[in-house]
Amino acid sequence: MELKNKKWSDEQFYKVREEVLNQWPTGKEIDFQEAADYLKKVPEHKNFSLKLKKAKEEGITLAQPRAGVALVDAHIELLTYLQDEGGADLLPSTIDSYTRQNRYNECEVGIKESEKAGRSLLNGFPGVNHGVKGCRKVFEAVNLPLQARHGTPDARLLTEIIHASGWTSNEGGGISYNIPYAKSVSLEKTILDWQYCDRVAGIYEEMGIKINREPFGPLTGTLVPPCISNSVAIIEGLLAAEQGVKNITLGYGQCGNLIQDVAAIRALVEQAEEYFKAYGYNDIELTTVFHQWMGGFPADESKAFGVISWGSATAALAGATKVIVKTPHEAVGIPTKEANAMGIKATKQTLNLLRGQRLPMSKELEAEIALIKAETKCILDKVFEVGNGDLAVGTVKAFEQGILDIPFAPSKFNAGVILPARDNNGAVRILNAGNIPFTKDILDFHRSLLEERGRYEGRDVAFQMVVDDIFAVGKGVLVGRPENK
Repeated sequence: MELKNKKWSDEQFYKVREEVLNQWPTGKEIDFQEAADYLKKVPEHKNFSLKLKKAKEEGITLAQPRAGVALVDAHIELLTYLQDEGGADLLPSTIDSYTRQNRYNECEVGIKESEKAGRSLLNGFPGVNHGVKGCRKVFEAVNLPLQARHGTPDARLLTEIIHASGWTSNEGGGISYNIPYAKSVSLEKTILDWQYCDRVAGIYEEMGIKINREPFGPLTGTLVPPCISNSVAIIEGLLAAEQGVKNITLGYGQCGNLIQDVAAIRALVEQAEEYFKAYGYNDIELTTVFHQWMGGFPADESKAFGVISWGSATAALAGATKVIVKTPHEAVGIPTKEANAMGIKATKQTLNLLRGQRLPMSKELEAEIALIKAETKCILDKVFEVGNGDLAVGTVKAFEQGILDIPFAPSKFNAGVILPARDNNGAVRILNAGNIPFTKDILDFHRSLLEERGRYEGRDVAFQMVVDDIFAVGKGVLVGRPENK
Protein backbone atom coordinates (compact mmCIF):
# COMPACT_ATOMS: atom_id res chain seq x y z
CA MET A 1 0.00 0.00 0.00
CA GLU A 2 1.30 3.45 -0.89
CA LEU A 3 2.01 5.69 2.08
CA LYS A 4 0.07 8.94 2.24
CA ASN A 5 -1.75 10.92 4.86
CA LYS A 6 -5.25 10.10 3.73
CA LYS A 7 -8.11 8.44 5.57
CA TRP A 8 -8.22 4.76 4.66
CA SER A 9 -11.17 3.62 2.56
CA ASP A 10 -13.32 0.76 3.86
CA GLU A 11 -11.97 -1.40 1.07
CA GLN A 12 -8.35 -0.75 2.09
CA PHE A 13 -9.06 -1.23 5.77
CA TYR A 14 -11.04 -4.46 5.61
CA LYS A 15 -8.61 -6.04 3.17
CA VAL A 16 -5.72 -5.46 5.60
CA ARG A 17 -7.93 -6.39 8.56
CA GLU A 18 -8.40 -9.91 7.27
CA GLU A 19 -4.62 -10.44 7.41
CA VAL A 20 -4.33 -8.79 10.84
CA LEU A 21 -6.98 -10.92 12.53
CA ASN A 22 -5.32 -14.06 11.18
CA GLN A 23 -1.94 -13.29 12.82
CA TRP A 24 -2.91 -15.28 15.93
CA PRO A 25 -5.95 -17.42 16.84
CA THR A 26 -7.37 -14.86 19.30
CA GLY A 27 -7.82 -12.40 16.42
CA LYS A 28 -10.48 -14.58 14.87
CA GLU A 29 -12.73 -14.08 17.91
CA ILE A 30 -13.28 -10.37 17.11
CA ASP A 31 -16.46 -9.09 15.53
CA PHE A 32 -16.72 -5.30 15.05
CA GLN A 33 -20.45 -5.08 15.72
CA GLU A 34 -20.30 -7.30 18.82
CA ALA A 35 -17.31 -5.26 20.08
CA ALA A 36 -19.17 -1.98 19.43
CA ASP A 37 -22.22 -3.26 21.33
CA TYR A 38 -19.94 -4.18 24.25
CA LEU A 39 -18.18 -0.79 24.19
CA LYS A 40 -21.50 1.06 24.18
CA LYS A 41 -22.26 -0.55 27.56
CA VAL A 42 -19.01 0.73 29.13
CA PRO A 43 -20.07 3.05 31.98
CA GLU A 44 -18.97 6.69 31.75
CA HIS A 45 -16.59 6.44 34.72
CA LYS A 46 -14.69 3.66 32.90
CA ASN A 47 -14.36 5.52 29.59
CA PHE A 48 -10.89 7.03 29.21
CA SER A 49 -11.91 9.93 26.96
CA LEU A 50 -14.76 11.01 29.20
CA LYS A 51 -12.65 10.89 32.36
CA LEU A 52 -9.90 12.98 30.71
CA LYS A 53 -12.46 15.48 29.39
CA LYS A 54 -13.94 15.90 32.87
CA ALA A 55 -10.48 16.38 34.42
CA LYS A 56 -9.62 19.02 31.82
CA GLU A 57 -12.86 20.89 32.48
CA GLU A 58 -12.23 20.80 36.25
CA GLY A 59 -8.57 21.79 35.88
CA ILE A 60 -7.21 18.78 37.74
CA THR A 61 -4.33 16.42 36.94
CA LEU A 62 -5.01 12.68 37.05
CA ALA A 63 -2.41 10.08 38.08
CA GLN A 64 -1.74 6.92 36.07
CA PRO A 65 0.90 4.25 36.85
CA ARG A 66 2.57 1.72 34.58
CA ALA A 67 1.96 -1.95 35.45
CA GLY A 68 1.59 -5.37 33.91
CA VAL A 69 2.24 -9.05 34.66
CA ALA A 70 1.84 -12.28 32.68
CA LEU A 71 -1.28 -13.95 34.09
CA VAL A 72 -4.83 -12.61 34.02
CA ASP A 73 -5.70 -13.16 37.71
CA ALA A 74 -2.35 -11.78 38.92
CA HIS A 75 -2.78 -8.78 36.60
CA ILE A 76 -6.24 -8.15 38.06
CA GLU A 77 -4.79 -8.39 41.56
CA LEU A 78 -2.06 -5.88 40.65
CA LEU A 79 -4.42 -3.36 39.03
CA THR A 80 -6.97 -3.67 41.83
CA TYR A 81 -4.23 -2.93 44.37
CA LEU A 82 -3.10 0.16 42.44
CA GLN A 83 -6.73 1.28 42.18
CA ASP A 84 -7.74 0.67 45.80
CA GLU A 85 -4.51 1.08 47.76
CA GLY A 86 -2.59 3.39 45.41
CA GLY A 87 -5.56 5.58 44.54
CA ALA A 88 -4.80 5.64 40.79
CA ASP A 89 -7.22 7.69 38.67
CA LEU A 90 -6.58 5.73 35.45
CA LEU A 91 -5.21 2.23 34.96
CA PRO A 92 -2.67 0.86 32.48
CA SER A 93 -1.91 -2.53 31.16
CA THR A 94 1.76 -2.46 30.29
CA ILE A 95 2.27 -5.03 27.54
CA ASP A 96 5.21 -7.46 27.59
CA SER A 97 8.26 -7.23 25.30
CA TYR A 98 7.50 -10.37 23.28
CA THR A 99 4.07 -9.01 22.31
CA ARG A 100 5.75 -5.75 21.32
CA GLN A 101 7.77 -7.74 18.78
CA ASN A 102 4.73 -9.82 17.70
CA ARG A 103 6.43 -12.93 19.07
CA TYR A 104 3.24 -14.57 20.33
CA ASN A 105 4.68 -18.12 20.45
CA GLU A 106 7.24 -16.97 23.01
CA CYS A 107 4.47 -15.25 24.97
CA GLU A 108 2.68 -18.58 25.15
CA VAL A 109 5.81 -20.18 26.62
CA GLY A 110 6.13 -17.27 29.06
CA ILE A 111 2.53 -17.70 30.21
CA LYS A 112 2.99 -21.43 30.83
CA GLU A 113 6.30 -20.92 32.63
CA SER A 114 4.73 -18.18 34.76
CA GLU A 115 1.92 -20.54 35.74
CA LYS A 116 4.49 -23.14 36.80
CA ALA A 117 6.68 -20.63 38.67
CA GLY A 118 3.77 -18.94 40.44
CA ARG A 119 5.10 -15.52 39.44
CA SER A 120 5.34 -13.45 36.27
CA LEU A 121 8.22 -14.38 34.01
CA LEU A 122 7.15 -11.79 31.44
CA ASN A 123 7.71 -8.05 31.90
CA GLY A 124 4.11 -7.18 31.11
CA PHE A 125 0.65 -8.41 30.15
CA PRO A 126 0.48 -10.48 26.91
CA GLY A 127 -2.84 -9.07 25.73
CA VAL A 128 -2.89 -10.74 22.31
CA ASN A 129 -2.41 -14.21 23.79
CA HIS A 130 -5.08 -13.70 26.44
CA GLY A 131 -7.41 -12.40 23.73
CA VAL A 132 -10.75 -10.67 24.17
CA LYS A 133 -11.86 -13.17 26.81
CA GLY A 134 -8.86 -12.50 29.09
CA CYS A 135 -8.74 -8.75 28.44
CA ARG A 136 -12.46 -8.36 29.16
CA LYS A 137 -12.02 -10.27 32.40
CA VAL A 138 -9.42 -7.68 33.43
CA PHE A 139 -11.63 -4.78 32.36
CA GLU A 140 -14.69 -6.10 34.20
CA ALA A 141 -12.70 -6.68 37.41
CA VAL A 142 -11.58 -3.04 37.83
CA ASN A 143 -13.52 0.19 38.30
CA LEU A 144 -11.40 2.63 36.29
CA PRO A 145 -10.68 3.26 32.60
CA LEU A 146 -8.06 0.97 31.06
CA GLN A 147 -5.33 1.83 28.56
CA ALA A 148 -2.79 -0.35 26.74
CA ARG A 149 0.74 1.02 27.17
CA HIS A 150 3.43 -0.82 25.29
CA GLY A 151 6.04 0.19 22.68
CA THR A 152 4.86 -1.92 19.76
CA PRO A 153 5.86 -0.96 16.21
CA ASP A 154 3.08 -3.17 14.77
CA ALA A 155 0.23 -2.98 17.28
CA ARG A 156 -2.62 -3.74 14.89
CA LEU A 157 -3.82 -7.03 16.39
CA LEU A 158 -3.22 -5.78 19.93
CA THR A 159 -5.31 -2.68 19.12
CA GLU A 160 -8.20 -4.77 17.81
CA ILE A 161 -8.19 -6.98 20.91
CA ILE A 162 -7.90 -4.29 23.57
CA HIS A 163 -10.63 -2.07 22.13
CA ALA A 164 -12.98 -5.03 21.64
CA SER A 165 -12.37 -5.76 25.34
CA GLY A 166 -13.62 -2.39 26.62
CA TRP A 167 -10.21 -0.72 26.95
CA THR A 168 -10.91 2.79 25.69
CA SER A 169 -7.37 4.09 25.21
CA ASN A 170 -4.29 2.99 23.29
CA GLU A 171 -0.83 4.52 23.51
CA GLY A 172 1.65 4.81 20.66
CA GLY A 173 2.31 6.04 17.14
CA GLY A 174 4.19 5.32 13.94
CA ILE A 175 7.16 7.46 15.00
CA SER A 176 7.12 7.27 18.80
CA TYR A 177 6.74 3.48 18.92
CA ASN A 178 9.35 2.92 16.24
CA ILE A 179 12.37 5.25 16.34
CA PRO A 180 12.95 5.02 20.15
CA TYR A 181 12.09 1.30 20.34
CA ALA A 182 13.22 -0.53 17.19
CA LYS A 183 16.44 -0.74 15.18
CA SER A 184 15.45 -1.95 11.72
CA VAL A 185 11.73 -1.28 11.23
CA SER A 186 11.00 1.23 8.47
CA LEU A 187 8.95 4.33 9.13
CA GLU A 188 6.82 3.63 6.05
CA LYS A 189 5.71 0.38 7.68
CA THR A 190 5.04 1.76 11.15
CA ILE A 191 3.17 4.84 9.92
CA LEU A 192 0.93 2.57 7.81
CA ASP A 193 0.47 0.15 10.74
CA TRP A 194 -0.48 2.96 13.08
CA GLN A 195 -2.82 4.47 10.49
CA TYR A 196 -4.61 1.12 10.82
CA CYS A 197 -4.70 1.44 14.63
CA ASP A 198 -6.02 4.99 14.33
CA ARG A 199 -8.61 3.89 11.78
CA VAL A 200 -9.88 1.26 14.26
CA ALA A 201 -10.42 4.06 16.77
CA GLY A 202 -11.96 6.22 14.04
CA ILE A 203 -14.47 3.52 13.07
CA TYR A 204 -15.56 3.16 16.69
CA GLU A 205 -15.95 6.96 16.86
CA GLU A 206 -18.23 6.77 13.82
CA MET A 207 -20.28 4.17 15.73
CA GLY A 208 -20.70 6.66 18.60
CA ILE A 209 -17.97 5.25 20.88
CA LYS A 210 -15.32 7.50 22.35
CA ILE A 211 -11.80 6.04 22.05
CA ASN A 212 -8.72 7.92 23.28
CA ARG A 213 -5.38 7.82 21.45
CA GLU A 214 -2.11 8.88 23.03
CA PRO A 215 1.16 9.20 21.08
CA PHE A 216 4.19 8.44 23.27
CA GLY A 217 5.61 11.82 24.25
CA PRO A 218 9.00 11.19 25.88
CA LEU A 219 10.54 9.33 22.90
CA THR A 220 13.94 8.14 24.19
CA GLY A 221 13.36 9.95 27.49
CA THR A 222 16.93 11.25 27.55
CA LEU A 223 17.57 14.98 27.14
CA VAL A 224 14.98 15.27 24.34
CA PRO A 225 14.59 18.98 23.47
CA PRO A 226 10.92 20.06 23.74
CA CYS A 227 10.76 21.12 20.09
CA ILE A 228 11.64 17.57 18.99
CA SER A 229 9.03 15.81 21.14
CA ASN A 230 6.41 18.49 20.41
CA SER A 231 7.01 18.16 16.66
CA VAL A 232 6.56 14.38 16.82
CA ALA A 233 3.47 14.72 19.03
CA ILE A 234 1.81 17.17 16.64
CA ILE A 235 2.65 15.00 13.61
CA GLU A 236 1.22 11.88 15.26
CA GLY A 237 -1.83 13.84 16.40
CA LEU A 238 -2.51 15.05 12.85
CA LEU A 239 -2.00 11.56 11.41
CA ALA A 240 -4.49 10.15 13.94
CA ALA A 241 -7.03 12.91 13.27
CA GLU A 242 -6.97 12.12 9.53
CA GLN A 243 -8.07 8.56 10.30
CA GLY A 244 -11.06 9.80 12.31
CA VAL A 245 -9.64 9.91 15.86
CA LYS A 246 -11.37 12.64 17.91
CA ASN A 247 -9.89 12.18 21.40
CA ILE A 248 -6.14 12.80 21.40
CA THR A 249 -3.76 13.08 24.35
CA LEU A 250 -0.42 14.61 23.43
CA GLY A 251 2.48 13.97 25.76
CA TYR A 252 5.80 15.30 26.94
CA GLY A 253 8.59 13.83 29.05
CA GLN A 254 9.98 15.92 31.89
CA CYS A 255 13.32 17.55 31.11
CA GLY A 256 13.88 19.03 34.56
CA ASN A 257 13.88 22.81 34.32
CA LEU A 258 10.51 24.00 35.66
CA ILE A 259 10.06 26.95 33.31
CA GLN A 260 11.06 24.92 30.24
CA ASP A 261 8.78 22.02 31.17
CA VAL A 262 5.75 24.24 31.79
CA ALA A 263 6.50 26.15 28.59
CA ALA A 264 6.71 22.88 26.63
CA ILE A 265 3.23 21.71 27.68
CA ARG A 266 1.68 25.13 27.04
CA ALA A 267 3.41 25.48 23.66
CA LEU A 268 2.29 21.96 22.73
CA VAL A 269 -1.37 22.69 23.45
CA GLU A 270 -1.39 26.06 21.69
CA GLN A 271 0.47 24.83 18.62
CA ALA A 272 -1.38 21.52 18.29
CA GLU A 273 -4.72 23.32 18.37
CA GLU A 274 -3.47 25.73 15.68
CA TYR A 275 -2.41 22.84 13.42
CA PHE A 276 -5.62 20.85 13.98
CA LYS A 277 -7.70 23.87 12.97
CA ALA A 278 -5.44 24.78 10.04
CA TYR A 279 -5.93 21.30 8.55
CA GLY A 280 -9.68 21.17 9.17
CA TYR A 281 -9.82 18.95 12.26
CA ASN A 282 -12.16 21.21 14.21
CA ASP A 283 -13.71 18.72 16.62
CA ILE A 284 -10.62 17.29 18.36
CA GLU A 285 -10.81 16.90 22.15
CA LEU A 286 -7.19 17.61 23.06
CA THR A 287 -5.73 16.68 26.44
CA THR A 288 -2.15 16.40 27.68
CA VAL A 289 0.01 13.91 29.56
CA PHE A 290 3.18 14.75 31.46
CA HIS A 291 5.65 11.90 32.05
CA GLN A 292 7.62 12.07 35.27
CA TRP A 293 11.40 11.89 34.84
CA MET A 294 12.26 9.13 32.34
CA GLY A 295 16.05 9.12 32.75
CA GLY A 296 18.31 7.58 35.39
CA PHE A 297 16.92 7.47 38.93
CA PRO A 298 18.67 7.52 42.30
CA ALA A 299 18.73 4.03 43.86
CA ASP A 300 17.94 5.46 47.31
CA GLU A 301 14.14 5.32 47.78
CA SER A 302 13.92 8.61 49.67
CA LYS A 303 15.79 10.40 46.90
CA ALA A 304 13.60 8.67 44.31
CA PHE A 305 10.50 10.09 46.03
CA GLY A 306 12.05 13.53 45.63
CA VAL A 307 12.30 12.98 41.86
CA ILE A 308 8.71 11.66 41.73
CA SER A 309 7.34 14.63 43.68
CA TRP A 310 9.31 17.08 41.52
CA GLY A 311 7.68 15.59 38.40
CA SER A 312 4.24 15.68 40.02
CA ALA A 313 4.60 19.34 40.96
CA THR A 314 5.70 20.26 37.44
CA ALA A 315 2.73 18.39 35.91
CA ALA A 316 0.31 20.26 38.18
CA LEU A 317 1.88 23.68 37.59
CA ALA A 318 1.88 23.05 33.82
CA GLY A 319 -1.81 22.14 33.90
CA ALA A 320 -1.34 18.68 32.33
CA THR A 321 -4.48 16.54 32.20
CA LYS A 322 -2.67 13.50 33.56
CA VAL A 323 0.74 12.48 34.81
CA ILE A 324 2.47 9.12 34.30
CA VAL A 325 3.85 7.96 37.63
CA LYS A 326 7.28 6.54 38.41
CA THR A 327 8.14 4.36 41.42
CA PRO A 328 10.82 4.43 44.12
CA HIS A 329 12.19 1.17 42.62
CA GLU A 330 12.89 2.82 39.24
CA ALA A 331 16.65 2.38 39.54
CA VAL A 332 16.51 -1.34 40.30
CA GLY A 333 13.92 -2.88 37.94
CA ILE A 334 10.24 -3.84 37.84
CA PRO A 335 8.61 -2.51 41.03
CA THR A 336 6.55 -4.44 43.54
CA LYS A 337 2.88 -3.52 43.66
CA GLU A 338 3.54 -1.87 47.01
CA ALA A 339 6.30 0.35 45.57
CA ASN A 340 4.09 1.20 42.61
CA ALA A 341 1.26 2.23 44.94
CA MET A 342 3.70 4.35 46.97
CA GLY A 343 4.69 6.22 43.82
CA ILE A 344 1.03 6.94 43.05
CA LYS A 345 0.33 8.11 46.61
CA ALA A 346 3.34 10.44 46.63
CA THR A 347 2.20 11.82 43.27
CA LYS A 348 -1.42 12.28 44.37
CA GLN A 349 -0.35 14.05 47.56
CA THR A 350 1.66 16.58 45.55
CA LEU A 351 -1.14 17.01 42.99
CA ASN A 352 -3.70 17.58 45.75
CA LEU A 353 -1.55 20.22 47.44
CA LEU A 354 -1.11 22.05 44.14
CA ARG A 355 -4.68 21.66 42.88
CA GLY A 356 -5.77 24.82 41.08
CA GLN A 357 -2.30 26.36 41.11
CA ARG A 358 -0.52 27.21 37.86
CA LEU A 359 2.90 28.67 37.23
CA PRO A 360 2.13 32.34 36.52
CA MET A 361 3.22 33.88 33.24
CA SER A 362 6.56 35.65 33.46
CA LYS A 363 8.97 37.12 30.93
CA GLU A 364 11.08 33.96 31.18
CA LEU A 365 8.10 31.63 30.67
CA GLU A 366 6.75 33.71 27.81
CA ALA A 367 10.17 33.71 26.09
CA GLU A 368 10.56 29.94 26.48
CA ILE A 369 7.08 29.28 25.02
CA ALA A 370 7.91 31.52 22.06
CA LEU A 371 11.26 29.77 21.53
CA ILE A 372 9.77 26.25 21.59
CA LYS A 373 7.00 27.27 19.19
CA ALA A 374 9.49 28.90 16.79
CA GLU A 375 11.75 25.82 16.83
CA THR A 376 8.80 23.47 16.33
CA LYS A 377 7.49 25.57 13.44
CA CYS A 378 10.92 25.44 11.73
CA ILE A 379 10.77 21.63 11.85
CA LEU A 380 7.11 21.18 10.87
CA ASP A 381 7.28 23.68 7.99
CA LYS A 382 10.17 21.69 6.53
CA VAL A 383 8.39 18.35 7.06
CA PHE A 384 5.40 19.57 5.06
CA GLU A 385 7.74 21.08 2.44
CA VAL A 386 9.74 17.89 1.76
CA GLY A 387 6.50 15.89 1.65
CA ASN A 388 4.95 18.29 -0.88
CA GLY A 389 2.16 18.88 1.63
CA ASP A 390 1.71 15.22 2.62
CA LEU A 391 2.58 14.79 6.28
CA ALA A 392 3.15 11.01 6.18
CA VAL A 393 5.51 11.23 3.17
CA GLY A 394 7.19 14.31 4.66
CA THR A 395 7.85 12.51 7.96
CA VAL A 396 9.71 9.67 6.23
CA LYS A 397 11.76 12.10 4.15
CA ALA A 398 12.42 14.33 7.17
CA PHE A 399 14.00 11.42 9.05
CA GLU A 400 16.00 10.44 5.96
CA GLN A 401 17.37 14.00 5.74
CA GLY A 402 17.88 14.55 9.48
CA ILE A 403 15.23 17.30 9.60
CA LEU A 404 13.68 15.21 12.37
CA ASP A 405 16.32 13.66 14.62
CA ILE A 406 15.71 12.05 18.02
CA PRO A 407 18.63 11.97 20.48
CA PHE A 408 20.03 8.54 21.41
CA ALA A 409 17.45 6.54 19.41
CA PRO A 410 18.41 2.99 18.28
CA SER A 411 16.72 3.16 14.87
CA LYS A 412 18.96 3.01 11.80
CA PHE A 413 16.36 5.29 10.15
CA ASN A 414 17.26 8.08 12.59
CA ALA A 415 20.22 10.35 11.80
CA GLY A 416 21.43 10.36 15.40
CA VAL A 417 23.48 13.51 14.90
CA ILE A 418 21.63 15.82 17.30
CA LEU A 419 23.39 16.34 20.65
CA PRO A 420 21.56 17.99 23.55
CA ALA A 421 23.12 19.40 26.72
CA ARG A 422 21.85 21.48 29.63
CA ASP A 423 22.38 25.18 30.05
CA ASN A 424 23.46 26.68 33.37
CA ASN A 425 19.87 26.60 34.68
CA GLY A 426 19.30 22.97 33.67
CA ALA A 427 17.15 23.60 30.58
CA VAL A 428 17.88 21.26 27.67
CA ARG A 429 19.59 23.08 24.80
CA ILE A 430 21.16 21.88 21.56
CA LEU A 431 24.92 21.46 21.27
CA ASN A 432 24.81 19.99 17.75
CA ALA A 433 21.66 20.47 15.67
CA GLY A 434 22.80 18.30 12.77
CA ASN A 435 20.44 18.97 9.88
CA ILE A 436 17.50 20.27 11.91
CA PRO A 437 16.39 23.41 10.05
CA PHE A 438 16.68 26.05 12.76
CA THR A 439 17.31 29.69 11.93
CA LYS A 440 20.73 31.17 12.70
CA ASP A 441 19.19 33.19 15.56
CA ILE A 442 17.96 30.02 17.25
CA LEU A 443 21.27 28.20 16.80
CA ASP A 444 23.22 31.20 18.11
CA PHE A 445 20.92 31.43 21.14
CA HIS A 446 21.51 27.78 22.08
CA ARG A 447 25.25 28.18 21.64
CA SER A 448 25.36 31.30 23.81
CA LEU A 449 23.58 29.53 26.68
CA LEU A 450 25.93 26.54 26.53
CA GLU A 451 28.95 28.86 26.43
CA GLU A 452 27.62 30.63 29.52
CA ARG A 453 27.59 27.25 31.30
CA GLY A 454 31.08 26.50 29.98
CA ARG A 455 32.41 29.74 31.44
CA TYR A 456 30.77 29.01 34.80
CA GLU A 457 32.26 25.50 34.90
CA GLY A 458 35.62 26.53 33.49
CA ARG A 459 35.52 24.12 30.57
CA ASP A 460 34.84 24.04 26.84
CA VAL A 461 31.41 23.30 25.43
CA ALA A 462 31.90 19.68 24.39
CA PHE A 463 30.48 16.14 24.36
CA GLN A 464 31.56 15.58 27.98
CA MET A 465 28.74 17.92 29.06
CA VAL A 466 26.24 15.58 27.38
CA VAL A 467 27.67 12.54 29.17
CA ASP A 468 27.69 14.32 32.53
CA ASP A 469 24.06 15.45 32.07
CA ILE A 470 22.81 11.95 31.24
CA PHE A 471 24.02 10.61 34.59
CA ALA A 472 23.34 13.70 36.72
CA VAL A 473 19.86 12.96 38.13
CA GLY A 474 20.92 9.45 39.16
CA LYS A 475 23.63 11.18 41.20
CA GLY A 476 21.15 13.59 42.77
CA VAL A 477 21.58 16.75 40.67
CA LEU A 478 20.13 18.12 37.43
CA VAL A 479 23.16 19.61 35.71
CA GLY A 480 26.22 17.38 35.27
CA ARG A 481 28.88 19.64 36.73
CA PRO A 482 32.61 18.81 36.81
CA GLU A 483 33.68 17.53 40.23
CA ASN A 484 35.30 20.83 41.22
CA LYS A 485 31.95 22.65 40.87
